[in-house]
Amino acid sequence: MPDAPALLRLLGDATRLRLLRVLSREALNVSELTAVLGVAQSGVSRHLGLLREAGLVTEERSGPYAWYRLADARHRAGRNGLDAGLWTWLERELERPTPGTRADDARLEEVRRVRKESFATPGRHGDERRQLVPGRSWAAWARALGLLLPEMDVADLGCGEGYLTLESARWARRVIAIDRSADVLQRAKALAARRKLANITWKRGDIERVPIPGRAVDLVLLSQALHHAKAPERALAEAWRILRPGGRVLVLDLRQHDQAWVRSTLGDTWLGFSDVEMKRLLKRSGFEDVRVQVGASRAGDPFTVLVAAGTRPPGTRQRARRR
Repeated sequence: MPDAPALLRLLGDATRLRLLRVLSREALNVSELTAVLGVAQSGVSRHLGLLREAGLVTEERSGPYAWYRLADARHRAGRNGLDAGLWTWLERELERPTPGTRADDARLEEVRRVRKESFATPGRHGDERRQLVPGRSWAAWARALGLLLPEMDVADLGCGEGYLTLESARWARRVIAIDRSADVLQRAKALAARRKLANITWKRGDIERVPIPGRAVDLVLLSQALHHAKAPERALAEAWRILRPGGRVLVLDLRQHDQAWVRSTLGDTWLGFSDVEMKRLLKRSGFEDVRVQVGASRAGDPFTVLVAAGTRPPGTRQRARRR
């Protein structure tokens, strides 16, 4: 049982307090805690070890996974003699909202969303039968739907590490993937090589100045890229330029939100877009048949995904209008 100075030193670390706060809301594994806290996995494991030794966190194993949660009050008192009044004060302090705690809560909701949407997530606490359905897979459904599409030339603007690029390459005639980060493109190329996909052209460039000639593709993808643009209307004008007449743009992006921490942590320029603003941006860029709808939403999650699509009218020759 640690003495009072040791225990107070343990609780004097900001990361450990954040970890306790998150675990008071949800049992998580190390990988999920890494995503929520933005701390290296080795650091998370070290902090968990100290908190477990002090009796503040418990570990439960389910198959290959270890799940961590805040110990119940009786366990905490029995292991470390922490005064109930002191713990009540600490819990109250952990509940005080700050920019950091709001960011942790937002990332926790993202972890919950991924769990809900992932058929591969192992069940816990008696729900294994509900989760375990052999052969059920979102990736398989996406690839099956891709078989219904005609062969076409696709541009993935702001492709990141290329996951959507690779999926598109399974049904497209060819894919041109654009990203401004050379390191990210290198990782994406390596992944494509491992999966033996040879119909992808990788180019370094900005989504507001796309290194693709006009009228070169049938479909432009902008997945979680538009909120990084300095001028989203310029990125959409570039999408219009490189599309053949009758071609389509497909946008997946965030609906307008209030999570300002994403600017410094993730480099976001815009805090999403309202439905009206997204539609207006597409129409001002020259697109017709514009549709905007919610693609994914979850109660308590501050991030909602908007899905938007538009068509470059057949026979158009003029440049898209820019603001």
